Amino acid sequence: MIRESDALARSPAHECALDCIEAGIEAAHPRTVVGAAVQRTGSQLRIDDAVYDLDAFERVVVLGGGKAAAQVAGELEAVLGDALTGGVVVTDDPEASDRVTVREGDHPVPSQRGVEGADAVLDEAWAADASTLVLAVITGGGSALLPAPVEAIGLEALQSVTDALLASGATIDEINTVRKHCSRLKGGRLAAAAAPATVATLVFSDVVGDDLSVIASGPTVPDGTTFADALAVLDRYDIDAPAVRDHLQAGVDGDEAETPSAGDPAFDRVSTHVLADAWTALEAARSTAADHGYETLVLSSRLRGEAREVGLTHLAVAEELVATGNPVDPPAVVLSGGELTVTVRGDGEGGPNQEFALAGAIDLPAGAVLAAVDTDGRDGASDAAGALVDSETVTDVAAARDALDDNDAGGYLGDRDARIVTGRTGTNVNDLRVLVVD
Repeated sequence: MIRESDALARSPAHECALDCIEAGIEAAHPRTVVGAAVQRTGSQLRIDDAVYDLDAFERVVVLGGGKAAAQVAGELEAVLGDALTGGVVVTDDPEASDRVTVREGDHPVPSQRGVEGADAVLDEAWAADASTLVLAVITGGGSALLPAPVEAIGLEALQSVTDALLASGATIDEINTVRKHCSRLKGGRLAAAAAPATVATLVFSDVVGDDLSVIASGPTVPDGTTFADALAVLDRYDIDAPAVRDHLQAGVDGDEAETPSAGDPAFDRVSTHVLADAWTALEAARSTAADHGYETLVLSSRLRGEAREVGLTHLAVAEELVATGNPVDPPAVVLSGGELTVTVRGDGEGGPNQEFALAGAIDLPAGAVLAAVDTDGRDGASDAAGALVDSETVTDVAAARDALDDNDAGGYLGDRDARIVTGRTGTNVNDLRVLVVD
C-alpha cells in the first residue's frame, strides 16, 4: 500500500509505524467493513442489529457519495446480488459497478460534474416511494462531492466560499454548517427527497466524535444548525461571499425554508449505522503495534486544532516518554486520531499531516519515530497521504521553520524523502498518527 516502503522502513521503529498505518487503513476499508456488518440470508438483509425483509420492497437502491462511496457500493452489490435494483453514487475514487451508476465529482472544492452527480442522486431519491429501500452511502468527502447548490447561489459562488472557508482555519463543523444551508441535498434534505421510502444510512465517519449531522453535511439526518449559525461562521472568519450571504440572510428572515430538524416526518423511516470511524483504524493499529512487541496507548481519537500545535503536543509526549517513562514505558507506541486544520498563510504545498509531522520533527528525540496520514491517501490537496519523520529528518531548523511559515511542509519533507505516498486508499476515517519510541 505504501510506496517506497522499503526506503522508509530504516529501522524496526520505522517499520512498526508503517505497519500500523497500513493496518489502520486496511481495517477501515469497505472490503473489510461491509462484509462484517452487512449480510444477506435469503430475503433477510441484516445491517448491524437491524433486519430488513427484502420481499417487502419492490426496489432496493444505493444512493449517496463520498471518497469511499464506490467501494461501499461494490461491496453492497456483492452482498445483495440480484436484490439490488440500481442507484447512483458520486465519488472521486471510482470503481466499476454492474448495478449502481458511479459518477465522478471533485474534492475538496466542488465542481460541475459533482453538481450533475448530485442531481442524479436527487432524481433517484425523488423517484423512491414507500415500496423502496434506499441504502444511503455516506462517507467522508461527501460535502464537496455532492454539492447541489441552491439556485440563488450557483456553483461559482459555492466554490469561492468553499475555498475561503478551507483557507480560514474554520473547523469542519463550521464549514459544513455553511454548506448545509447552501445545498438542496445536505442537512437532511436527501432523506426528505426520498420520503416515504425506508432509508438505511451506512456511514464511514471522517468526523471527530462521529456527529452524523456533520459527516458529509448530514444528508439523511436531522440538522440542528440554522441559517443564522451559517451566517455567523462567515462573520467569524470575515469571509466576503455576497451571493451566499444574501441567501443565508433570506433564510434568517424566513424567506427560505430551514433544513429539517429532529421530529420532522422526513426521518420517520430512516435509520443510521456507523460502519467505520477513527476507532476502527486505531484499534487495528494498536493491535499491530502490540504484535511488534510494543506497549500501546491511544492518546485520543478526537484530536483537533492547528496541525503544527498538535505536532508540538506529540513532540512533548515523545520527550516525556524518553525522560520519565510516562504515560507509558518505552518501548511504546502512542496513537491518536481526529482531524487537524491549517490556517493558510503561505503558498507552499502539503497538508495538515505533513505540517504536524514537520513541527514534531524539529526537536524529536533520538529513538523516536513519528508518522501521520490522512486515511483517504490525500493530505490536504497534496498527492501524499502524510509523512514519516525521526530525529534526523530536520537538519536545518531555520529552514524547517521557514517551510512551516510558508505552509510548505510538503516541499521540505519531499526533499528529504519523508513523505508517505499511498494513492487513493478507498476509505476515509480521518487522520491516523503513530508515535514510536524505542
